[in-house]
Amino acid sequence: MSLRIYDTGTRTQREFQPVRSGAASIYVCGPTPQGPPHIGHVRGALNYDVLGRWLSATGHEVTLVRNVTDIDDKILNKAAENGAPWWHWAATHERAFDAAYTALGCVPPSIAPRATGHVTQMVELMQRLIDRGHAYPAAGDVYFAVSSYPAYGELSGQRPDEVQQGEASAAGKRDPRDFTLWKGAKPGEPAWPTPWGPGRPGWHLECSAMALTYLGAEFDVHGGGQDLVFPHHENEQAQSRAAGDPFVRYWMHNGIVGMAGEKMSKSLGNVVSIPEMLSRVRPQELRYYLVGPHYRSEVQYSPEALDESVRAYRRIESFVRQVAQRTGVVTVGQPGAEFAAAMDDDLGTPAALAVVHNGVRAGHIALDSGDENAARAAAGMIRAQLDVLGLDPLAPNWSTESTVDTGALRALSTLVDDLLAERAAARAGRDFARADAIRDRLLATGIAVEDTPDGPLWTLKEN
Repeated sequence: MSLRIYDTGTRTQREFQPVRSGAASIYVCGPTPQGPPHIGHVRGALNYDVLGRWLSATGHEVTLVRNVTDIDDKILNKAAENGAPWWHWAATHERAFDAAYTALGCVPPSIAPRATGHVTQMVELMQRLIDRGHAYPAAGDVYFAVSSYPAYGELSGQRPDEVQQGEASAAGKRDPRDFTLWKGAKPGEPAWPTPWGPGRPGWHLECSAMALTYLGAEFDVHGGGQDLVFPHHENEQAQSRAAGDPFVRYWMHNGIVGMAGEKMSKSLGNVVSIPEMLSRVRPQELRYYLVGPHYRSEVQYSPEALDESVRAYRRIESFVRQVAQRTGVVTVGQPGAEFAAAMDDDLGTPAALAVVHNGVRAGHIALDSGDENAARAAAGMIRAQLDVLGLDPLAPNWSTESTVDTGALRALSTLVDDLLAERAAARAGRDFARADAIRDRLLATGIAVEDTPDGPLWTLKEN
């Protein structure tokens, strides 16, 4: 089987057939750094990170472009409110986004281009559109003529006669449905020279120009949040195809993160920032929470749901570490056919994680029976599966195992297992005071024990 992707453009699940065999080209709408990142911002980055990891694991050479919209009305307004230069405001928060992506284990993109570095390419694209009769300059602005492109609305399902771009009216605009490619200069705002006068780019134009620059006239996947389907992605597709480029083969859109039934946004004041979240849970636990649901589903944030995800991840982590501590090094194996089938079904992470948890249960049975080879094989397969999801607890970015002596860990594992066997005997004899005393003794020495349906799991507590 091969990867099948739900394509927003056709509203069907389609087999992934890249432009170039053995390669995969992905463009992801990145941040508009107007403020600190919250979990709604990073969810999409994590989803497309998993896509890139799975394509790499299945033999594709992946090129992933994740842009930065570093010039925008929101940035200009926020910077002015705070008395900061717009470029300083954008750069400061861009670094905060980069730190969040790194903390949550994202593979760095092939390139993260900034909009302000690609004005020349935007001018060239506008000229092509004007030459083909799809755009027109007016009083320093440049607009895309929606009526000139009969396929407008195909991506989002919008009726062209009902389109509302959400833009302010302007004297030079011929049709209220037309959208802005270039904004004429205003006093106090940054501006770049063009044949039609100085100004700054419109949001939609930026992504088409950057995608063309790095991925070519046709590429495989364009990703972004469901809230970008209209107008942003509809307008991207219209201007790129009207210019003569095939543009995107597959449109992927991840669900948004909400809280109390509302989309998470700064204006609603219901933002859960990444620094705040990482003061509550470890980065890999937050990543598990955000990549566990299917990427197209909406996530309604709640502390209870986060806590449940933390416990689920720790059960997996505990097993892998327990096998490593008892048997030595656990080598990354192969993810297995069942896991692959789940991932090939439109990145089915819920089903994929169910395979992981089934493997943990089978691995515990092997451990309990003394079959260390089977337990090690199960842990190796689980590590391969978790690596695809960016959650391998023994990966260098998460693991502290390299600073611990393996022989000492094996000796510790033997001692702890003996005490847990003694505790199990006490519980079987209904001597709960003795069982609790053993657990407290372990806890006092830095070893936490969790009773699960798969048996007791122990981990070394973090300082």
